[in-house]
Amino acid sequence: MKRFICLLIMLSCFVNGIAGGEESLVIGVPVDRCPVFYQENGRIMGIGVDLMRLAAENAGYTPSFKAIEEPTLKDALDNDAYDLILPFGGAVSSTSGHPTLVSDNLTQTPFTLVTVGEQPLPPFNSLRVGMLRSLGGATETVNELYPGMTIVMYDSMAASVKALRSGEVNGLLHNSYVWSYVLQKPSYSDLTVQPATMFTMDFRAGVPDTEAGRKRIERLNEGIAVISDMRRRAVTLDYTSRRLYHYSFDDYLYQSRHVLVLAAMLLAVFLVIAVKRLNAYRKMQEEKLQKLLNIDPLTGALTLGAFKKRVDDLLRRHPDTPYLLTYTNIRNFKFINDSLGRSAGDELLKFWVQRTKVHLTDDEAICRIVADHFAIIRRIREDDQISADEKRVVEPVRNYFIERGKENKVQLCSGIYALTPEDYERIDVERMLDFARLAEQKVRDTRKDGYEFYNPEQWKRGKQVADVCGHLPVAIQSGELQVWYQPQIDYITGKIIGAEALCRWNHRRLGWLRPSEFIPVLEDAGLIYDMDCFIWESVCQNLQKWGKDCFVSVNLSRCDIREDRNIPGYFYDLTQKYGLSPDQLRIEITESAYTQDPELLTRTTEKLRSFGFQVEMDDFGSGYSSLHMLKEVPVDRIKLDLNFLSGAGDPERGRIIVSHVVQMIRSLGMNLIAEGVENVSQAEFLKSRGCNEMQGFYFYKSMPVHEFEAVMRQGRFEPVPTERSDDA
Repeated sequence: MKRFICLLIMLSCFVNGIAGGEESLVIGVPVDRCPVFYQENGRIMGIGVDLMRLAAENAGYTPSFKAIEEPTLKDALDNDAYDLILPFGGAVSSTSGHPTLVSDNLTQTPFTLVTVGEQPLPPFNSLRVGMLRSLGGATETVNELYPGMTIVMYDSMAASVKALRSGEVNGLLHNSYVWSYVLQKPSYSDLTVQPATMFTMDFRAGVPDTEAGRKRIERLNEGIAVISDMRRRAVTLDYTSRRLYHYSFDDYLYQSRHVLVLAAMLLAVFLVIAVKRLNAYRKMQEEKLQKLLNIDPLTGALTLGAFKKRVDDLLRRHPDTPYLLTYTNIRNFKFINDSLGRSAGDELLKFWVQRTKVHLTDDEAICRIVADHFAIIRRIREDDQISADEKRVVEPVRNYFIERGKENKVQLCSGIYALTPEDYERIDVERMLDFARLAEQKVRDTRKDGYEFYNPEQWKRGKQVADVCGHLPVAIQSGELQVWYQPQIDYITGKIIGAEALCRWNHRRLGWLRPSEFIPVLEDAGLIYDMDCFIWESVCQNLQKWGKDCFVSVNLSRCDIREDRNIPGYFYDLTQKYGLSPDQLRIEITESAYTQDPELLTRTTEKLRSFGFQVEMDDFGSGYSSLHMLKEVPVDRIKLDLNFLSGAGDPERGRIIVSHVVQMIRSLGMNLIAEGVENVSQAEFLKSRGCNEMQGFYFYKSMPVHEFEAVMRQGRFEPVPTERSDDA
């Protein structure tokens, strides 16, 4: 019976699957861009087709491809016969002006120049470049990257090649995949692909900006996200490694024009030779394509596309590592090429990259953006790192020709951008490069060489964060971070009644750091909780050693108190772990913290008190004291800051205020301690107003554990005749 029921369930699922089916998706594509899009035996094929089919099927669609009949992709966007249009580099408006949406990037297509033979090229900004009219959308990218370049449009590949050979243009621009197909034409054997990638364009699907379009794109993006890079490369290699070009009769005539008079016996030999040549050419093209995608063939540096991926990966794997991004170019590179020759300029660029790579680690990288423009991602390690790099890399590059007996000093202009925490949260490599490029522009505008920071303060802040935040785990483990104690006394009896735990940092390289130097930095970086947990546990370890007769006040930062942290439970677990009673550990929360999120602070305070902990409001009177908080927040003790007595203003008014504050706190049933007592007159005044518990430099400075233990053994405070000023 059970088997019969299982069979019925399986049969029902099978029938429902057949009845439901998958949603169809009609995708419009151009078919004149082999091997990206083309038709063979009535079937639309290509790199773009296979990648799109993978994404659509991953998203649950059944895709079908239809050749676009409209003159342009923008026209096709207005045709409801298509559910999607390929390819777009970014969002555009349709011909009728409707806005569109584009999917995530399927892949990137590198664009390269083709020239006749090995003729030297003028500088890119003075080139005349031919492009097919169907690639009109790419002209905007070209104009942006190379504003001085002249673009001439042609209706066909044959017309553009004819213009190249006649000298009407210096080169032809198309994506490398198309060149891998087009240049298989025998009559184009005199054409050469230039090694450097001029730029890369995204490969995205587009739809009109409608509710249905948005849902379609959102669903398609899920399908795109699961396509691995290895799968993308496999699709590309599959089409670029096979011979897709079919010879025409004219092609055979061209290739065989010198051997047509030979006998049929020689024809077989010729065909064997031709096949071998084609195989060798195909292998060479495969190798060139792989290098063009990731490695600059001249210098061995990363290409821009590969560099962006590398930086993105580094920042995700090392979110706590401070980095610099440098954008550098050679001010007088054109003069070097003109006076010493292009080969001398190429050798300089290769030397520059080789010299830099020697000093880069696995988590750093260099890229050649274009021509003599380079970008480097570098970790911040040492104070004199930039000076060291100047000596090890920049100076040898500057003196490259001088060392070789020529009077040409290389002028380097560099812009440096120190990454901020926001850059790690929202990684945008292009934005970082723009900032570094702006700093480099400042140097070039001065008509000098050297380097400039995008924001000098940012660099200093980055160094401070690196010195403090990056070193915190080591400081905790090595003992650089220490818990000190400042005794609290009963002024009437002179008895030491407790202490406040404070943090001190003896940095192994920077020496003793003031709390004001590292606590705000740790708070901004979200690491203050790590330091506080170390302090709390250290205090509990000491209390376990000292016994039941002592209590210690510990600070709870405003940054420690969050909805996702059970602070009361954490303190309770500590007391259980070390066998302490809750009244031995007193929790100090600054007055300002109560004003920022009073509801959360009130809940935390109430929970702490329910566990038996005493809660103290610290620094009362140091800021803008709120009487409302005294009314609303349940605390056991107020720590009165003596700013009223020692700060600026009328001292008599200060004494009046302190008198009434003491009286008010006593009337509210709260305990009171005064902190920052600097001299005997302040102590006597507080005593006369009924405040007997005190803390400050008049009694004791903060001290290491062994000194505090000696003071505890002494048991009582012994006044000294000299007064000391509080610099805690």
